[in-house]
Amino acid sequence: METGQRDPRREIPRTDALLRHPLLAEATRRLGRAIVKRAVLVAQQRARDGEIAPSDVAVTAAAALDGRRTPTTLRPVLNATGVVLHTNIGRAPLTRAAREAVEQAAGYVDVELDLGTGRRAKRGRGTLDALLEAVPAAEAALVVNNGAAALVLATTALAAGRDILVSRGEMVEIGDGFRLPDLIASTGSRLREVGTTNRTTVRDYAEAIGPETAAILKVHPSNFRIEGFTSTVGVRELAELARSHDLPLVVDIGSGLLRPEPLLPEEPDATTVLAGGATLVTSSGDKLLGGPQAGLLLGDAGTVERLRRHPLARALRVDKLTLAALEATLRSGPTVVESYLHADPDTVRARCARVAEAVGGRVVPSQGTVGGGGAPGVTLSGWAVALPEGYAAHLRHADPAVLARVESGLTLVDLRCVPVESDDDLITAIKSVIDAIEAPS
Repeated sequence: METGQRDPRREIPRTDALLRHPLLAEATRRLGRAIVKRAVLVAQQRARDGEIAPSDVAVTAAAALDGRRTPTTLRPVLNATGVVLHTNIGRAPLTRAAREAVEQAAGYVDVELDLGTGRRAKRGRGTLDALLEAVPAAEAALVVNNGAAALVLATTALAAGRDILVSRGEMVEIGDGFRLPDLIASTGSRLREVGTTNRTTVRDYAEAIGPETAAILKVHPSNFRIEGFTSTVGVRELAELARSHDLPLVVDIGSGLLRPEPLLPEEPDATTVLAGGATLVTSSGDKLLGGPQAGLLLGDAGTVERLRRHPLARALRVDKLTLAALEATLRSGPTVVESYLHADPDTVRARCARVAEAVGGRVVPSQGTVGGGGAPGVTLSGWAVALPEGYAAHLRHADPAVLARVESGLTLVDLRCVPVESDDDLITAIKSVIDAIEAPS
């Protein structure tokens, strides 16, 4: 820089002055000072690097915040994958009733208070009542913070320092590297494997029972199937064996069906499993049940009370927002998950035709899945809009963000799990991608 020439970086506005700038005042009220300050610092650095003029710092920071509706980095996503319970985008979308319940519970509520007496009351009693109404075969219920927590609490309280029998064919990995043997070993219980990977008989369980046996565990494989020369032991037969040795039978059904679902005849449900003699059923709340993330424990009253009084139960309990969302899910009408599972193919095809016409795509058959580790091998016939493969990455950065599926060299935009009222937003997002791709460089 020549002598006497003023360094343009000195013209970059100060942070405190920018935070008072009229362009950023509304964003500060909406998003909070911390988020706005981060945008300001990024814009200032761009000015120091010569990417923008110092006079454009406020405008650049405001533009970066434009469209941010809440002070969170979580972005809404349109699920165009055809996977109903997609773990990476939050599994089950909540019903309107559940969302309203969460908003109401965000303030002060009587979560652990009897307003009649002014004394402490049973936490989440309304949610527990709703669970028992939904599953009359259960004598008692308990809610913890996820499905893995439900299984951890059960094995800790019932079998710490002792043996749990489980079939080798049920030694599953539940996702993100978490494996059943590691999970249970962390509780201080000892897993004793019985049978083989593809065949386990009731005799295998019977021969493994000894003085150190504390429980029998049956786990639904969830995200895989073994076909061919196979055999497993049903709940009723295992329950008879467990009763004859005065042992609890814990059945992890995984995906959270409370009652039989005709569309998924091989998926276990809590009502049927308990009627078959299981002592305790564990499952998730944010899968096929269609509620918030939670772990459910249903079954024998004495066993559930034993778990409730265990010190670990306090560490795994859910907050008032989860209790509110879960109760509303149980007490309101059909869930969003149910509507997506049973989406009418003709209606989906008509919607796809409208989107395809608007964006220049074509309608193709699409096979959706349940997802979330539920109903492996079950496909959901539907339709999608086919676009060039390269569109998928651009759609993730669109407004709104769209998560599609790449298959056979195409981007498939499956409308099964896209709300009808979002079709126009989807069209807008796809058109913005087309414009960006086709724009001259």
